[in-house]
Amino acid sequence: MDGVLKTVLGWSATVLPIAFGLYLLGFAAWTLLRPGPFENRYPTRGGGLGGAFDSVFSPGSAEAGSERDRQTRRTAPAPAPGDPPWGIDGDRIRIDL
Repeated sequence: MDGVLKTVLGWSATVLPIAFGLYLLGFAAWTLLRPGPFENRYPTRGGGLGGAFDSVFSPGSAEAGSERDRQTRRTAPAPAPGDPPWGIDGDRIRIDL
């Protein structure tokens, strides 16, 4: 019985770290290579109460965070000055995405 326990513990000590490492490697590959917009890939979490303290005790940090958020949001492309006029329908501008 003592030999069986040593064998089970030996295999467990060998297989579990290898399996955990492969799991981490697969999860990292899945996270980095999955399709989707950049904004949805890394959602922001928390920040409710912490954001209030940031705006009071560190207003520069709060302003930097809002500026970072503004710069990472994607905007629709606006018509350039040399674009053909058929992108404008009356008083509406048609933007093809």
